[in-house]
Amino acid sequence: MSRLEFDAKGFYLDKKPFTIVSGTIHYFRVVPGYWEDRLKKLRACGFNTVETYTCWNLHERKEGEFDFSGMLDLAKFIRTAQELGLYVILRPGPYICAEFDFGGLPSWLLTDPKMHLRCNDPRFLQKVSNYYRRLFEEVHPYLAENGGNIIAVQVENEYGSYGNDKDYLRAVAKIYEENGVHELFFTSDGPNDLMLGGGSLPEYLATANFGSNGKQHFDKLRQLHPDRPVMCTEFWNGWFDHWYEQHHVRESDDTAATLDEMLSDGGSVNLYMFHGGTNFGFTNGANHDGVYQPTVTSYDYDCPVSECGDLTPKYQAVKEVIEKHFGKAPELAVQNNPKKAYGTIELKEHAVMFDQLPEPTVCSHTMTMEELGQDFGFVLYETTLYGPFAESEIKIDGLHDRAHIYLDGVLQGIQERTGKRNDIVSVCLKEGEQATLSILVENLGRVNYGPKLRDEKGILRGVKLNHQYQFGWKMYSLPCDNADKLSFVPIESGDSERLNSPVFLKGHFAVSEKADTFVRLDGFTKGCVYINGFHLGRYWNTAGPQKTLYLPAPLLKDGENELVVLELEGYQQPKVLLTDCADLG
Repeated sequence: MSRLEFDAKGFYLDKKPFTIVSGTIHYFRVVPGYWEDRLKKLRACGFNTVETYTCWNLHERKEGEFDFSGMLDLAKFIRTAQELGLYVILRPGPYICAEFDFGGLPSWLLTDPKMHLRCNDPRFLQKVSNYYRRLFEEVHPYLAENGGNIIAVQVENEYGSYGNDKDYLRAVAKIYEENGVHELFFTSDGPNDLMLGGGSLPEYLATANFGSNGKQHFDKLRQLHPDRPVMCTEFWNGWFDHWYEQHHVRESDDTAATLDEMLSDGGSVNLYMFHGGTNFGFTNGANHDGVYQPTVTSYDYDCPVSECGDLTPKYQAVKEVIEKHFGKAPELAVQNNPKKAYGTIELKEHAVMFDQLPEPTVCSHTMTMEELGQDFGFVLYETTLYGPFAESEIKIDGLHDRAHIYLDGVLQGIQERTGKRNDIVSVCLKEGEQATLSILVENLGRVNYGPKLRDEKGILRGVKLNHQYQFGWKMYSLPCDNADKLSFVPIESGDSERLNSPVFLKGHFAVSEKADTFVRLDGFTKGCVYINGFHLGRYWNTAGPQKTLYLPAPLLKDGENELVVLELEGYQQPKVLLTDCADLG
C-alpha cells in the first residue's frame, strides 16, 4: 500500500496527518554538482517535499537509446533528496509543458504523420510504454512502497488544457501500474470547469495550478470533490521570460501572502518554481498564442532561490510563512555560492561554420529537421538558382523558426517566425547566370503548450521564387551540440569581414579558484556559448531581456578552460567578459 493517503480532511503519511509543502526543482535544469546545494536550501526553507518532472526528450533523444547519466541521473537526484529528508512528487508526463522543448516530448514522434499525440492512439501509447518501462527501472527502488521517498505520481500533466480523452488518461495510469508503480496518483489542471473536467479522473485526486486567489480556487476543488483534500500543484510564485519581452518579477510580499492564504485554508502546496535553473543547450520551449514566442535560456522564474542558487528576499518571506504554520525549519547551513569575475577572455581562434560542413542529405524537396533525424540546432538548406528570370522574391513556405538567407555566401536578409523581423529578399539572374541560395534555419524551440504542440522545425513546405517552388536541395544537419569536431585556426587581422558569417570563436582562460560566473557578450549579436564542451545555451542581445549566461562553477576545471562562442550575425571584437553579476534584463 502507498504510504500517502487522503480523506476529506487532508493527507496522511503513515496514517499521520500530513501537509504537503513542496517546491519544484528540475534535475535536468541544474548541474549535478549543485543538486545537493539546491535541495538542501529547499529543506532549510521548511519544505518537506521536492517535485520534479521527467524529460522524455532528453532521456530518449533517439528512439530506443536511453540516457540516465550525468544531468539525467534521476535516481541520484531522488536519492540525494532522500538523504536530506525530502519526499518526492514525481511528474513523469509523458507531456510536461515546463517551458521545455516540445513539452518534454521527443522530436522523433513527429516523424510519424499518422500518430496522434496525447490521446488514446495505440501508436503514441506504445512509444510512451517503451519509455516508461525504462524510466521506472530507474525510480522503482525509490517508490514509497519499496521503502523510498516517492509518495505521489502525476498522471499526464495539465491535460484539460489540451484535451478530454479519459481513456488516454486511464491508459497512462495503467502503464504506471504495469511497471510496478502504485503510489498515490493525481492529476493537475487549471482551476476552471473545462480544464478540471477534461483533465481529471474520478478515481484519482484532482489538484489545481494557479498563481493567486488561493481560497477561491480551493473552494472550486471542494465544490467538485467535497470528499477530498485540496492542493495547488503549481503555485506560480514567479514567471518565465520570452525573447523580446521584459524580465518578469513578482514581489515577495505578494508571494508570501498567497502562500499563507492557501496554508491557512488547510491546503497543500507545491511552489512552481522553488529553483528554476537553466534551459541549457537548445532545450527551451516556446509558446504560440497567435504569435510564436520562444523562451529565453535562463529559467530563473524569479524564484526563492535564483538561477545561480542565491537566497533571495522571497526565500526568507516564504520561510517565515512556512515556520508560522509548521514551526522552526531544519537547522541546515545554507549560503550563496561564491561568484568570481574572471575578466575579459580573448577569443583568438575561429572556425567558419560553412567551411566545415558535414555530408549533406540530397533530396528533390526540403525536409524538416525531424525528417533529417535531428532534434536541436540548425539546418543549412542549399540549392542553385538558374537564370534567366526577372526580379523575384525568395519566399520560405513554412519557416520554423529563423532563417539567414544567403546568395553566393553573402547574407541578404533574416526572417523570423516571431514576426519581429521579415526582410524581403529578391534576386534577378540573366541568361547563363546562376547563384547559390543558402538558407540557415535555426530551431528556436518547439511549442510546449496548447493546440499548436505539433511543431516541426526547419522548412516545412518549401522555398519559392515568387510562386514557383524550387527543387533540388542539399541539406546539412548542424545540431551544434558542441564544437569538439571543428578545426580552429588563428584569427588574422584581415578576417573581420569574412567572420560576419556564422563563426565559432575559441579562447582559453586559467582558473585557480572555481566559482560561479556569468558570460557577458557585449558587442556580439546572437548565438551560443560552450564551456569545456558543455553547451550553456543561447544569447540574443538584440532581442533581450537576458544579457548574461549563467556559468556554474562545476563546469569549470582547475587550470586551463576552453570557451567557444558561436556568433551567427557578426561581432565588434572577439572578446567576452566573465563577470560576477547576472543581468536578466
